[in-house]
Amino acid sequence: MRVPDLTLRCLSSAAAAVVLGAGAGMPARASALFQAVDLSQERFVLVAAPIGDGTRAQLNIYEQVKPTRPCFAVAPGAPAPVEPLLASFDFTGICSRFIDANGYSVRVGGADLATSYRLTVLRQSGDNVLLAVPTKAGAGPEMVVARTQGPGTNFLQLVFEPGWQLKRRAYGGRSLGHVYLYRDSWPDAGAGGQQGVSAVPAAVPVQPSPTSRR
Repeated sequence: MRVPDLTLRCLSSAAAAVVLGAGAGMPARASALFQAVDLSQERFVLVAAPIGDGTRAQLNIYEQVKPTRPCFAVAPGAPAPVEPLLASFDFTGICSRFIDANGYSVRVGGADLATSYRLTVLRQSGDNVLLAVPTKAGAGPEMVVARTQGPGTNFLQLVFEPGWQLKRRAYGGRSLGHVYLYRDSWPDAGAGGQQGVSAVPAAVPVQPSPTSRR
């Protein structure tokens, strides 16, 4: 069951207030307010979505809520082009689209990092990299979350680095319209920092699109 967006905004504001007042106790206080629950990974696709002329990109996440009609299509290959089919019809109740920090955030274990990390896509000559970047001193390391595993300026699938997955934010046992880019623990020193941006991408299978399951 989803909590209405207005309720979610109120809860998010409350979370921010708790975190800002928590200081060193932020992870415990944040995890007490929101929970992270499992979801069906195959219903989602992470996308490096072009902005303007395509020289920049941002993270979009699409979810197939009901099988009424496909919300997206992922072509084979690396990088894998994504067609955002939901943009061509009224997808209310069929698809969900998460396009900014109101819809997604970073979480490591019990630490909800919504107020201390931002997600950004960095275009490189040989890749497009999704980074979790700290916005506060001492918040933690910069982490490589996902890659397109090749260059391009179209809608491209972002494939998680090992250890990352999606989880749903929940409050009081009720699922909210917000997803976490989640890992159980902090990466080893140097594994998710700037060194990782230029490293060779790991070979990770491309997630299937809804059209491939029909």
